[in-house]
Amino acid sequence: MTNPERLTVVVGISGGIAAYKAVGVVRGLVLAGHDVHVVATDAALRFVGRPTLEAISRNIVHSDLYEGVAQVRHVAIGQSADLIVIAPATANTLAKLATGLADDLLGTTVLASTAPVIVAPAMHTEMWQNAATVANVATLRSRGIAFVGPESGQLTGSDSGPGRMAEPDAIVAAALALVPGAPAAEGAPGADPGPAVDGAPGADPDLPTRHDLAGVRLLVSAGGTREPLDPVRFLGNRSSGKQGVALAVAARDRGAEVTLLAAHLEVPAPEGVDVVQVETAKQLAQAAAEYAQDSDVIIMAAAVADYRPASIAQTKLKKDAIGDTMTLELVKNPDILASLAANRRADQVVIGFAAETAGDTAELLRVGREKLERKGCDFLVLNRVGWLRGFAVDDNAVVVVSRGGDIVMEASGSKAAVADRILDVLRPSGS
Repeated sequence: MTNPERLTVVVGISGGIAAYKAVGVVRGLVLAGHDVHVVATDAALRFVGRPTLEAISRNIVHSDLYEGVAQVRHVAIGQSADLIVIAPATANTLAKLATGLADDLLGTTVLASTAPVIVAPAMHTEMWQNAATVANVATLRSRGIAFVGPESGQLTGSDSGPGRMAEPDAIVAAALALVPGAPAAEGAPGADPGPAVDGAPGADPDLPTRHDLAGVRLLVSAGGTREPLDPVRFLGNRSSGKQGVALAVAARDRGAEVTLLAAHLEVPAPEGVDVVQVETAKQLAQAAAEYAQDSDVIIMAAAVADYRPASIAQTKLKKDAIGDTMTLELVKNPDILASLAANRRADQVVIGFAAETAGDTAELLRVGREKLERKGCDFLVLNRVGWLRGFAVDDNAVVVVSRGGDIVMEASGSKAAVADRILDVLRPSGS
């Protein structure tokens, strides 16, 4: 390998609408000081122009399998690479990589290289969740190919869901994390944390991929509980479950055996994890107590109702019968996090979440440290929430404090990136 301060990086671009975002990936790698060479498929060049890619990369763009035959370029590019990034990676590209097809320059480049490879999938949700794609992804992961994303969000047209390509800064951070000592783009959000990805920071240097949670049994809750008032109404909260699901995905991708306690998720439950559906705080408490017995790590990311109605009407409450005002008697729900912390085994790690409407970080830390002392968990993830912050959005910013109140980590960016950073706190404990 060359000096990690200046890597030879191949950026492969395949033919999807997200190809325009690859320009940002190339730019981020160049700004980090690396020598970037673009290998684009013919389809990719129908979405983004060759002059743009050459201007940003400062190198000519390669696309023709039969160019530079005298220099054996169809293998020379891969042989010289220290790192290969494919963004976007379409369903077609993933299928070709999984089967080892080499009918274009990108395919031969990957096959001819021994460098780390990371792919950023981008496709419609149905394509990403198709059994063929799921199998291809599993095959590539088993061979040490790293993945960053996809994220859930707006797709082409009016579609929305999993399949959106990760943002360029997240891709750059995750890619450079595969090479020890490689500098990240200065000022790139998420360049230090990196998103959920095999082979990200902290991997055993003797292993080709990041499976630092292999063999770990991890229990995570996500979403928001609902407490019924009558057959049609409930007391609830605005949690979408995005952060908890991101944690489940990140842990799965790092090799953990994951059980997800899902409370009214507004995003699809991920593949490759055991999903247990719960409705109320009491149901979540029962499920958490049951599955915690066989778990090494417990992460309670769900937003749990503190109170529930003292009684539940068996028929719909009628406003004509109730009148202009309505009084509800509420009773306190069990403190699930405190109970799990109090009853944990000596070898278990318990991580809680605290979403607070604090005015600033100092107040957030004060409130969080007080809560951590009451709950007794090992770590508490603090984040500020509000009308437009924290809940039901794609980004997050958190501070993680340990028992004793020390700040052990701060992270911001996509919830996928934040999830991966939260899991990093497990490494020093040996989990």
